[in-house]
Amino acid sequence: MSEKKVISKFELLLIANQIIQDHENYLEGMRADSVEEKDDVLVFKGNYFLDDNGLPTANTTAVFNMFKYLALHLSKEFTLES
Repeated sequence: MSEKKVISKFELLLIANQIIQDHENYLEGMRADSVEEKDDVLVFKGNYFLDDNGLPTANTTAVFNMFKYLALHLSKEFTLES
């Protein structure tokens, strides 16, 4: 098994946001604002397009799925620098 590349949060967010913008399910305003690593899984966070009451909207599922996609694919390749 190959070693994961150690990467800064800033560099990883640049890669993640490029993937988001290039993805066919991209929505205007969708972006990852932060990332952390929990048990070797990269967890991305950003605007979930909640309504004024903090409840999910039609776009919330799309954002959740995008962050899940990033976690599945980028966690195999990268680990955050300490």
